[in-house]
Amino acid sequence: MAACLLEAPMRMSVLSEVTASSRHYVDRLFDPDPQKVLQGVIDMKNAVIGNNKQKANLIVLGAVPRLLYLLQQEASTVELKTECAVVLGSLAMGTENNVKSLLDCHIIPALLQGLLLPDLKFIEACLRCLRTILTSPVTPVEVLYTDSTVVPHLMSLLSRSRYIQEYICQIFSHCCKTPEHQAVLFNHGAVQNIAHLLTSPSYKVQMQALKCFSVLAYENPQVSLTLVNVLVDGELLPQVFVKMMQRDKPIEMQLTSAKCLTYMCRAGAIRTDDNSIVLKTLPCLVRMCSKERLLEERVEGAETLAYLIEPDVELQRIASITDHLIAMLADYFKYPSSVSAITDIKRLDHDLKHAHELRQAAFKLYASLGANDEDIRKKIIETENMMDRIVTGLAESSIKVRLAAVRCLHSLSRSVQQLRTSFQDHTVWKPLMKLLQNAPDEVLVVASSTLCNLLLEFSPSKEPILESGAVELLCNLTQSENPALRVNGIWALMHIDQIMNTHGKQIMQAVTLILEGEHNIEVKEQTLCILANIADGTTAKDLIMTNDDILQKIKYYMGHSNVKLQLAATFCISNLIWSEEEGSHERQDKLRELGVVDILHKLVQTTDLNLSDKAKTALQQFLS
Repeated sequence: MAACLLEAPMRMSVLSEVTASSRHYVDRLFDPDPQKVLQGVIDMKNAVIGNNKQKANLIVLGAVPRLLYLLQQEASTVELKTECAVVLGSLAMGTENNVKSLLDCHIIPALLQGLLLPDLKFIEACLRCLRTILTSPVTPVEVLYTDSTVVPHLMSLLSRSRYIQEYICQIFSHCCKTPEHQAVLFNHGAVQNIAHLLTSPSYKVQMQALKCFSVLAYENPQVSLTLVNVLVDGELLPQVFVKMMQRDKPIEMQLTSAKCLTYMCRAGAIRTDDNSIVLKTLPCLVRMCSKERLLEERVEGAETLAYLIEPDVELQRIASITDHLIAMLADYFKYPSSVSAITDIKRLDHDLKHAHELRQAAFKLYASLGANDEDIRKKIIETENMMDRIVTGLAESSIKVRLAAVRCLHSLSRSVQQLRTSFQDHTVWKPLMKLLQNAPDEVLVVASSTLCNLLLEFSPSKEPILESGAVELLCNLTQSENPALRVNGIWALMHIDQIMNTHGKQIMQAVTLILEGEHNIEVKEQTLCILANIADGTTAKDLIMTNDDILQKIKYYMGHSNVKLQLAATFCISNLIWSEEEGSHERQDKLRELGVVDILHKLVQTTDLNLSDKAKTALQQFLS
């Protein structure tokens, strides 16, 4: 006890010395002599560099409001204002709590006001500080867009210096998170103002400009189609990106250029068979997946490649035979090599984070590779311990890894052969059913889609899944507020008459809600296909024929402007009126009274051959 009593004053003494030292810096900011204030700010700047403890002390002692006051005072010299901005920027480079404290003191409006002054060094100091604050995870990016004059003013500053170009491009690329943000930047001339920066003598400026283009082009056809025709020093922008992907360029530049071309391709601005994609972008991204690359590069390379090839079977085939990619991805599951040997907790957390990111990226890329081609799926499943890895992935602690693993499983479940062999051998339905319990919607959509495939007639998993309580789970999905989940629930319940007898009312209610709601074409098309399946059941037909609301909706979608919806609705009618089935004449009479035959006559004249043939087939049933 005595020892503790002796130590306490010593600790207090050390603490008070530190506080006194920090207090001294703050006190000097209030000196009546302007020159001493300037020297005090300069000394403070030197004291906080690389010293997070000192930064925290100064913030606690109230340095920030005083620095902001001096920065905004008309009486302050430009030199003093600049030094204040530099110190504030240094404080912002400390912890996230530091940034929160600066935001609480309303630093952003003060810095934006500073950008209106003519002095270049002061503008650079304000922008450097603003860049640090706006790129912090604790700062809401919306602050860049709340005042409509900010973005155009930043655009107007881009010609001032390479530092300004670097900081502004970094601010834009970080704060562009939504289509609305893309539109604001695009409408204020981002493409024209940033394009020439790709040829800047400064590597940092080039990279930040590249990153700007990658976020502007992402899932944005308008921007992407504009970028295709932009000239930079007489060369089209896609060719500039191709040059930046060359092997002699820094890896960061290669990767970001590949992302730009990937996003432009996915947005429909570049064809998937274009040489810039097939011969340049795809091989570059495959290179990024190799063992020689850093972990972050391997993750980014695999995820970007997965996104590039996701909708295109030919790109999937090319990627699958490039540099032994399928086998290369197996190494993503071997990191870290020995977690148990790591005793440093920080290092362990770091390694586990990377392990999750690597597995997530590998599952995503496997999912894209196996989306359409049976031979590729077979190669993936034959990769060492692949099914075991997927089963393990479904139970991962990371929600992102679980989602990527179930996407991979969903892709592979499109194979009839694998459903009968590998899926049965590893009883994947068990972890899948477990995953469906209390999962977020994003996981539920993919997991329930996979379950639909496992419930097909030829799947050996069908019976044990039904016996494990799947029907109740699927019926619950039909009541979900998420239209995709309702569709999956109904799809999976297609063993028609038996299910419709027990849950028909519930299913028809879910179908009605989807067809009435503001949902996309794909969801409505799937729902009409479900109705067509219901119409194929013997007793299930009555549930449609006795529901005038549903019949009116089928009639409405037969005359819709979208051909896919017209096809699906016509398919429903065909199944309802098939003349060889019992009760067909009564069903035909009712539909004739509803005006369906008149609509079919019109559809026969349509320019879409598929729809015209479907309508002819349906009319023949009425005539027979």
